[in-house]
Amino acid sequence: MSLVIMGASPATAENLSNNLLKQPPIEITVSLGNAANELKFEPNQLEFISGKRYNLNLNNPSPQKHYFTAKDFADAIWTQKVEAGNVEIKGAIHELELKPGAKAEWVFIPLKPGKYALRCTIPGHAEAGMRGEILIK
Repeated sequence: MSLVIMGASPATAENLSNNLLKQPPIEITVSLGNAANELKFEPNQLEFISGKRYNLNLNNPSPQKHYFTAKDFADAIWTQKVEAGNVEIKGAIHELELKPGAKAEWVFIPLKPGKYALRCTIPGHAEAGMRGEILIK
């Protein structure tokens, strides 16, 4: 299976490992909630550039669990790995649950430009403000 990166020739796994994966990742940090227990993503607007490598650092400083749910966004990227605790997860990821005080790193390369919804799927959280938008250019 080949991955197609906008404006580039088809990317094979070899091309990914030889070119894109050598890029140092661009670090982005997002908090799911905050210590005051406010239901929001900080920041709630994220922007990525297709073909760049990112390390999305997620943390939950709040006293309750939250979800980082963006299925359409997850379908528009190539995930290299998700690391949480002493576990590294590879393959398709659609939702991450962060328990109170948890941290996770999501390393990926955006492939498909578009606007994607971000929300916490715990009942009442998105309605209370825990939603956002992800833009891939």
